[in-house]
Amino acid sequence: MTATGRAAGRWRLLLAGYVLPVLAILGLVALAFNLGRYPVAPGQALAILYAAATGTEHGLPATLETVVMDVRLPRIGAALVVGAALAAAGATYQGIFRNPLVSPDILGVSSGAAFGAALAIFLALPFLFVQGLAFVFGLVAVSAVYLIATLVRGAHNPLLVLVLAGVVVGSLLSAAVSMLKYLADPYDQLPAIEYWLLGSLSAARAGDVLGILVPVALGLIPLVLVRWRINLLSLDEEEARALGVNTGRLRVVVIAAATLITASAISIAGTVGWVGLIIPHLARMLVGPNYIRLLPASILVGAGYLLAVDTVARNAAAIELPLGTLNAFLGAPFFLYLLARARRSWT
Repeated sequence: MTATGRAAGRWRLLLAGYVLPVLAILGLVALAFNLGRYPVAPGQALAILYAAATGTEHGLPATLETVVMDVRLPRIGAALVVGAALAAAGATYQGIFRNPLVSPDILGVSSGAAFGAALAIFLALPFLFVQGLAFVFGLVAVSAVYLIATLVRGAHNPLLVLVLAGVVVGSLLSAAVSMLKYLADPYDQLPAIEYWLLGSLSAARAGDVLGILVPVALGLIPLVLVRWRINLLSLDEEEARALGVNTGRLRVVVIAAATLITASAISIAGTVGWVGLIIPHLARMLVGPNYIRLLPASILVGAGYLLAVDTVARNAAAIELPLGTLNAFLGAPFFLYLLARARRSWT
């Protein structure tokens, strides 16, 4: 390929993987502000946001300011952060486990977070504890998986042992959630548990978004910095070590970072499935398999995707649709398409 052709290819990748997703996110943000029971035009939203940032007057009704600052802005921010986090975690897990069917809950983080939230609801704790216990038990679940895998690994494939340990721990925690649902008050606690498990951003507030920004940043920054090494983790163990990579240490760092952002996202959104499974494939179609480009593209596409789905969830019907269910309706057909399209390369 000539230098001109390579340059044109780089520009196409830049356009498809970065420019278009950013423009799509900006358009979706404007649309999310404008759609709903109280429509807010993009100019009005910008005026209110500018006034809040500079301390000046915007001259618009106080009701409109409440809608923008207390309802729409936190929810839009939550959708962007959660979508970016789950997509980045999914892309990372698929790379290190060398499996296109892997999603962020492969190591039991979703089951752990579900148990923590269900336990808090069952004990009638404040909503802050629901988020806190979901986050803590998500991390505890993955720590238990890694400890079990370390103890029983022996001569077995370490990745296979890790996945099997995740399946076992996730199954146990799912059984514990089922037990809590069985014991819960059917008129109060059980609906609250079910609603959380279905996934939603309706309760997201500015404090919730700010609360997960730090752990999400602590997880995303290492992943972005070592994203070129994730390419090496996609190779066989012997090949990666021959290139001078300490695969064991790197895998621990990457898994810890991906788990941290997954637990953070789930703690405020509930169990939102499919994002971490299908978005990395969509990003791979746009920019290719190189993680130097794939990880940033996954972050952008995931953020835009979940914002779009959340906007549909709160506007498609008279009542708000759960994110988990809507994601399944959208994600399952798309993933079947991916299976049919890439069946030769996956077998």
